[in-house]
Amino acid sequence: MPLIKKSGTTKSIGSGGQLVNNGPAALTAPGTAIAGTVQPVAAAPTMQPGVVLQGRYQIEGTVGIGGMSVVYRGRDLRFRDVVRACAIKEMYQSAPDTNTRLFNLKNFEREAGLLATVQHAAIPKVYDFFEENGRVYLIMELVPGKDLETVLDEAHGPLSQERVLRWAVEVCDVLNYLHSREPDPIVFRDLKPSNAIVTPEDRLVLIDFGIARTLERTDRKGTMIGTEGYSPPEQYRGVAEPRGDVYALGATLHHLLTNTDPRLQTPFTFHERPICQLNPAVSPAFEAVINRALEYEAAQRWESAEAMKQALLDVMGDTPGSTARSPQTVATKAAPVRAQVGNTEVIWKFKAEDEVRSSPCVGNGMVYVGSYDTNLYALDAKRGEFRWKYATEGGISSSPALWQDLVIVGSEDGVVYALDARRGGQRWTLRTGKAVRSSPKLEDRVILVGSDDQHLYAIDGLRGTQMWQYRTWMPIRSSACVSEHGVFVGGNDGHIYCLDLRNGALKWKQKTQQPIISTPTYTNGLVIVGSMDQNIYALDGEGGWQAWKVRTGHYVNASPCVDGTRVYIGSVDGIMYAIETRNGRVAWKFDTGSQITSSACVEGGRVYVGAVDAHVYCLDAGSGALLWKHATDGAVVSSPTVSEGIVYVGSNDHHLYALKA
Repeated sequence: MPLIKKSGTTKSIGSGGQLVNNGPAALTAPGTAIAGTVQPVAAAPTMQPGVVLQGRYQIEGTVGIGGMSVVYRGRDLRFRDVVRACAIKEMYQSAPDTNTRLFNLKNFEREAGLLATVQHAAIPKVYDFFEENGRVYLIMELVPGKDLETVLDEAHGPLSQERVLRWAVEVCDVLNYLHSREPDPIVFRDLKPSNAIVTPEDRLVLIDFGIARTLERTDRKGTMIGTEGYSPPEQYRGVAEPRGDVYALGATLHHLLTNTDPRLQTPFTFHERPICQLNPAVSPAFEAVINRALEYEAAQRWESAEAMKQALLDVMGDTPGSTARSPQTVATKAAPVRAQVGNTEVIWKFKAEDEVRSSPCVGNGMVYVGSYDTNLYALDAKRGEFRWKYATEGGISSSPALWQDLVIVGSEDGVVYALDARRGGQRWTLRTGKAVRSSPKLEDRVILVGSDDQHLYAIDGLRGTQMWQYRTWMPIRSSACVSEHGVFVGGNDGHIYCLDLRNGALKWKQKTQQPIISTPTYTNGLVIVGSMDQNIYALDGEGGWQAWKVRTGHYVNASPCVDGTRVYIGSVDGIMYAIETRNGRVAWKFDTGSQITSSACVEGGRVYVGAVDAHVYCLDAGSGALLWKHATDGAVVSSPTVSEGIVYVGSNDHHLYALKA
């Protein structure tokens, strides 16, 4: 029986197979979408702007109201001089039935719990969860952009294959991340255009995890829930499994490519509306991938989101005119990738008086970067105009960090400086025994930084006083990484250390065969770090034992960058590696032909990294294909930073570059 849609109202499958009215599709403020489905219901009470929750989160306005929640735009007042926006989702109960109210509350708490346990660029971050005045609140990342349904409506027709194909790969990546979580995989259960946000960088972020669930390892059937038209047949019977999300993705892709809403059609009749008949611009290969995802029987679909992703990458390689991928760059191959070079635009560049090895930091509308001319520079981020500089007594290779209204950086004069971020005035300093080449790491008000005097320092960010220090047996040029297990940092003595954040006590250490300059990163229980013994290590965060390691052809001084299920890291052997974090499998390699000591930055499905051959490289994160490279006049050992579509990176030619991402 066809589902009739009126005034934007959608319906979802409820317990017992009946349809549950979910209200209109997500409401967003102009240019902004919130991580959570919100619907306008006039009767719901709302808080006025200016109300402060927990003495910290200030209401700035109402974004949308639904049958069980209100979403506000808010500001985190803990950051006094920096506007840190957030989404405040309030649990609002209007149902008179007690069981329904308890069910809604359980879903809201489940959403908070699930989001708090996942870390992926395509999933909004959760900052806080609390109860106040009898209501429950979820503080989340404010995701800019429009939901995919709005993008489709504004297009007034089908979307292009190139764009949809790229999004499909991104969604497969995040679904694979959810489905592969240990010990409890997550099934999203409600993938549809209104539950995906298109950011200004044209990447997708999944929202509204209210009915997502962990995959219980039993045969017990769950609640029948989802959205008719997108949900697979087995979900009507209360069966939730990963291949159900594959079906929903197929339904979403069909909708985007044909502009035919499956909610207005009889369920499971996609075969009656072939994509190529409705949109001849779509390739038969892409249609075949989608049709397999839409098979009625789950066993006949793609066996996993990863399998579907690989098929989509093959379609990308076969698409005429595609510069993103070729058959040789599919992620299943680990051979070095070379591709046709594209170009990018220099937005501006700023000349210092010596090499720029420091990596830039962006915030407050400015970009901060150090130079070997001893200065820390503050420039206008959009135009590159000089704002101020602060002279130290030594070169600066340490990368600055922002905390509240301070910019903090180390210098080779042995001092850690805290400066007023707006004007450059000195607030406090802390002197170590030797040069500070480590970059500050901030954790609440604790600043962690290493020194060549063999110590890691924990500094009170407000006062600039030492809280504790931990001594190793060689200089510390690695920067710290913090997780729930402790502080991780590498030493030139070849050890990776895990310390207690509260007092600096040693929890464990693991030895490699050479110094560690690389800064560790933490993801899904693993600490990943490079060593000059030519290996990339993944260690258990709690105990330090080795989970896997990848051998490269030379020193690994660069720091790893995790995005989704992969870690990206370069080596002095000249190769950029993309490695699956779960098992250490090399997904792809890109050979620059020169040393890589710059650490990669991943943003919007692209990997940005510098190399000693004086180039900045932009690679496709999925395949390793070269999208563009930009030549400077000196080695690029600075690590790129990407903000609002601009790549900021320094060069040994004395310049800081702002490149179009």
